[in-house]
Amino acid sequence: MILAEKIITLRKKNGWSQEELAEKVNVSRQSVSKWEGAQAVPDLEKILKLADLFGVTTDYLLKDEMGEEEYAPSTAEENAPMRHVSMEEANAFLKAKEETSKTIAFATFLCVLSPICLLLLGAASESARFAVSENLAGGIGLTVLLLMVAAAVPMFITSGAKTSMYAYLEEEAFETEYGVTGMVKERQKKYRDTYTKCNVMGTCLCIVSAIPLLCSAFLTQDEFVVVSMVCVMLFMVAVAVLFFIRAGIRWESMQKLLQEGDYTVQMKKKNPLTNAVSTIYWLLTTAIFLGYSFVTDDWERSWIVWPVAGVLFGAVMIVVRTIDGRKDN
Repeated sequence: MILAEKIITLRKKNGWSQEELAEKVNVSRQSVSKWEGAQAVPDLEKILKLADLFGVTTDYLLKDEMGEEEYAPSTAEENAPMRHVSMEEANAFLKAKEETSKTIAFATFLCVLSPICLLLLGAASESARFAVSENLAGGIGLTVLLLMVAAAVPMFITSGAKTSMYAYLEEEAFETEYGVTGMVKERQKKYRDTYTKCNVMGTCLCIVSAIPLLCSAFLTQDEFVVVSMVCVMLFMVAVAVLFFIRAGIRWESMQKLLQEGDYTVQMKKKNPLTNAVSTIYWLLTTAIFLGYSFVTDDWERSWIVWPVAGVLFGAVMIVVRTIDGRKDN
């Protein structure tokens, strides 16, 4: 791999545009473009600057035969011992993530399905076709909802406990022992097709999940039928979540070991802020959902808080990362 290709790879890995890299190295965007097009070579001062900026050695940048990234500790961290991840530890981590991905996906599946009984019984209590009182419907529905959530919570906790010893992989910079990177990349290559298929299936299910609700809205005015279609929609979304979470956790476990995507050394420095915002955001969302639901007793509609919060969460994270990025510059 030549210098031009290495600069392109490292720049994209850090999520920088040519303009952003040029600003950090104190050159023009055209200079970066020429470097990446192999039309010019940075001088020694710029090579040193690029090596420090990307966190790699100058040998890696200058020697074409070095295809594997060789990381160099930053000046402030030269004396700090960096944790090493062995082949045994890497395999144990991947195995633990594969096992817990099933548990976490199923626990989330239960949480998404938990309001269905309450919705159906609530609609039944308002229909003359069913001899179900409003109090009985609410009592049974809430009981089932709480039982399903109560079943899911221990799954989340036990899964977190099983992988808590590997928390440093997403919080700290580390080095892998010989053979680990190659092993993980090989697994990632084999799993890529499955990961893509799971995302495609999950996305398609989310899209078509609205069809039953739309059909019922056009074809009938029966509230029970409409609510039933809402439940069908929730079930389809719950199945989609199974695909997303199980595949996503396994894929992220490989990214963590390779320090790619959201787990590069640069991104890890930003994690404390994003994690804090994420925690506060979902705690507030839960408080709003429970407060509104208990005060209004409108459990049949309050579930809409979650999909809305999910969409807004992406926007909030983009804003946080943008602000954090400006601070770094």
